[in-house]
Amino acid sequence: MTRDAVRARDLGVPFDGDPGPLNAVTDVPGVEVGHVTRIEDLPARDDAPGGVAVRTGVTALHPLGRGATEGVMGGFFSLNGNGEMTGTAFLDEFGTVFGPVVSTNTLNVGTARDAVAAWCRARIGFGHAVTAGSLPVAAETWDGKLNDIFGGHVRAEHVHRALDAASAGPVAEGNVGGGTGMTAYDFKAGIGTASRRVATTGGPYTLGVLVQANYGKRPHLRIAGVPVGREIPEAMPTAEDGAEAGRPAGPDGSIIAMVVTDAPLLPVQLRAVAKRVALGLGRNGSIAAHSSGDLFLAMSTANRVAYDPDGVHRASFVPSERLDPVYEATVQASEEAVVNALVAARTMTGAGGVTYYALPHARLQEVLHAYGRLAR
Repeated sequence: MTRDAVRARDLGVPFDGDPGPLNAVTDVPGVEVGHVTRIEDLPARDDAPGGVAVRTGVTALHPLGRGATEGVMGGFFSLNGNGEMTGTAFLDEFGTVFGPVVSTNTLNVGTARDAVAAWCRARIGFGHAVTAGSLPVAAETWDGKLNDIFGGHVRAEHVHRALDAASAGPVAEGNVGGGTGMTAYDFKAGIGTASRRVATTGGPYTLGVLVQANYGKRPHLRIAGVPVGREIPEAMPTAEDGAEAGRPAGPDGSIIAMVVTDAPLLPVQLRAVAKRVALGLGRNGSIAAHSSGDLFLAMSTANRVAYDPDGVHRASFVPSERLDPVYEATVQASEEAVVNALVAARTMTGAGGVTYYALPHARLQEVLHAYGRLAR
């Protein structure tokens, strides 16, 4: 197995719950994910005499697949609002997500939003529904520690490529797509995913989580209940001269989470599901820092929303009294998705010669073993 393919469970990290066959958001039928990754070193500019480091990208998620002409019910929750996820005012009002969802870096979120709207108009149309596909969901986290974030290196063409390339099956993690330049707990991080099987009324169902992880300080990191961050104080970010870089200027970081399930849920229930992402992040040590944008979206593919202003529309839903298994799955999959992002990521040197190191696999296993938490 190549390092790119290693995931947390491959290292013996124990997690609760029963994952789907791919342990990814694409275990939910119909879900497709695509990435475009930009890693380039460009000539010097006046404000970057040492050269320009491009370490960025975009990740696209289609809840119903690329060709879908219907929307899905959704819910949104902001644990801490120092970030941006477009389309959430519409979502809060109408409980619906039309079209794909994308994530990228902070200063390209507007470009990504416009590109999704253009893609939906050209590829899907949505008939006469003015709002459908015109108020898309695009989210961001700050990759300026490693990326030349002010250079505008994610353009509409990159967003369209990610949308067109999306597919079912295994999901690339770590230094890919929107996660290319992202870091977490002072390690290199990025994209991560996980899934859980859910047994409740009308099931079985599947629930998957996709994260773009870019948050947290080293001492806070916990994996499988173990204070891994305190036990691995080495491999801190370094500057070009090898000296410890500390925490480069800019926001502390953020995390975007997208939850998708085929369990039939209403928008108010999906908002409750989105809230439970916070509990999964708490297991890994998140404190939702002041400068962190912790924004979570939950969607159900069961009740498809067609633009039809006539007639009476009907939706099925799991009774709220039977949602605890869905909540539990959300907590478990969110926790594991973040750890998968850390395990999959590779060491990267970027803007200004700053290097963020990958979470060392052998050291992680040593620490888990010392605490009696390494799965056999």
